[in-house]
Amino acid sequence: MKYIIETSALGKQYGDQYSVKNVNLKVRPGCVYGFLGPNGAGKSTTMKMLLGLVKPSQGEIRMFGKEMRESNRIEMLRFTGSLIEFPSYYGHLSGRENLEIVQTLKNVPREEIDEVLSIVRLEGQQKKKVREYSLGMKQRLGLAAALLGRPKLLLLDEPTNGLDPAGIQEMRELISDLPGHYGMTVMVSSHLLSEIDQMATDVGIIDKGKLIYQGSLKKLHDKAKGNIRIQVLNPETAVRILEEQKGSYDLEEKELVFEEREEAEVAALVTLLVRGGAKIIRVTEQQKSLEDIFLKLIGKQVSL
Repeated sequence: MKYIIETSALGKQYGDQYSVKNVNLKVRPGCVYGFLGPNGAGKSTTMKMLLGLVKPSQGEIRMFGKEMRESNRIEMLRFTGSLIEFPSYYGHLSGRENLEIVQTLKNVPREEIDEVLSIVRLEGQQKKKVREYSLGMKQRLGLAAALLGRPKLLLLDEPTNGLDPAGIQEMRELISDLPGHYGMTVMVSSHLLSEIDQMATDVGIIDKGKLIYQGSLKKLHDKAKGNIRIQVLNPETAVRILEEQKGSYDLEEKELVFEEREEAEVAALVTLLVRGGAKIIRVTEQQKSLEDIFLKLIGKQVSL
């Protein structure tokens, strides 16, 4: 099975507006797939279509190598866990009692409750009423419920939303461990660029309902290389030297900007400029963050 999730021209239309349009997802088994985009980009709608909570207006969904139909949707969802938006729970019951209800509904062995409590690190709070839980503990309880039944695929929609920095770190570590330790594939959506950068192996970027990038996170970083910036006192002289050598560069005020290159090439470039009379103040290497790449791909600033 090449892809555990594969969609073809998937779309959802409300009236004359598309919330999601022509999305072709390809999620590899055993990866953490970061589904990244600003609020309102179509992340939640796409994940709800994958779970059968929203009916697509167009396109096809394949999961576990089979086309999803109404007749086999329940069968497929037996292998799928999910946490969409905020977790549901009974506040007057304990964490363990909440999981017992889910365990009964899913018809899975009771021993799994201890297993998932251990995975999400809630063993010590399992007897406490959920209404007394912190937001981070409630999110972990929701994740524990999603893990019951030992799913092969886990869909998590904004699981770090509203958490404090410690809670975000803890949730990120939990998610990152799932493929390696438990053989799961995780699709996690977020508008927090730094979270996806630290958690995912693969990434899909969606904007205004359209998938504008998909691939490994490493390739995304490689796609936008950093640059070398050389600041000089006499840019006219530096430009003359580079023009004589037919060098490729950009000039931003008193800074010469070059594509990223090896250290030996940078040293040779500096030597060339100094010998030609350029007065160099400083040489810096500028790396692009995932946020820089994201904003370049969507072509504008957005509210994140």
